[in-house]
Amino acid sequence: MRSMTGYGEASHQNKDAKITVQVRSLNHRHLDLQLRVPREYLGFEEQIRKSLRETVSRGRIELFINRTSTPDHAREVELDEELLGKYLKAIQRAKNKFHLEGEIGVSIFSSVPDLLRVRDTDVNLRTEKQALFTAVRSALQKLEDSRIREGRHLRMDMQSQLRHLKSTAGDLATHASQFAPSLTKSSAAEKYDEAATKFGNEAADATSAMFRGDINEEVVRLKTHIAGLAAILRESGAVGKKIDFILQEIQRELNTISAKVPLLAVVQLVLQGKERVEKIREQTQNVE
Repeated sequence: MRSMTGYGEASHQNKDAKITVQVRSLNHRHLDLQLRVPREYLGFEEQIRKSLRETVSRGRIELFINRTSTPDHAREVELDEELLGKYLKAIQRAKNKFHLEGEIGVSIFSSVPDLLRVRDTDVNLRTEKQALFTAVRSALQKLEDSRIREGRHLRMDMQSQLRHLKSTAGDLATHASQFAPSLTKSSAAEKYDEAATKFGNEAADATSAMFRGDINEEVVRLKTHIAGLAAILRESGAVGKKIDFILQEIQRELNTISAKVPLLAVVQLVLQGKERVEKIREQTQNVE
């Protein structure tokens, strides 16, 4: 079991650049990949996405890549000659029109910073690709480790709730065997006669249906679903959707039991069971 929340970070450096990869995962119903990639690596984006899909099956994944040139990496200074020419012509026109004095010298470069640009020389994509994916794999492994650690805690909490749910199902089974005979024979008839006297036959029929009392079948299915949930919690991989489905089945059986036997002791047990189901459901929101 893995949590949908986690974080991983890794760096790798070669002679030209230091590459840092940060990746975090958040809760999401589906797989949603969000990448921030330097322009030098845009050609590798689909391959990066493939690595993410191979690691994660559900959740919002945010991946950030930062590239910093090393001091030894060759750089070039470029002069924007076209822009410089326009500045010089404009200055000369102003001098002629307004009779200004003074000469134009190299100081213009400090007063007009846009004239000079510093840029990296061409990136060696072959060597940097190796460094990039070394960092990506390491960051994804750290993300996976953190999700597994968190998933371990989620499983322990769910198993604790599951033990309470098993106990509740056992108590419901006891009540099923105790109450079914009396409800289906004497109690059901008594309730029918009482409702018929006070409210008429239609209300009596509804009361009789409420007190059918035979919940053995529902309790058996409830226990089966609980056993199925226990088995899912022992699985590895993406189990969040499986847990969601089986919790719906457990909830359905609990609702049917309380509808068939609306006695205080049974209703209290059903409410206890629903409380455990809801706590497991809350934790499932974080499970892949």
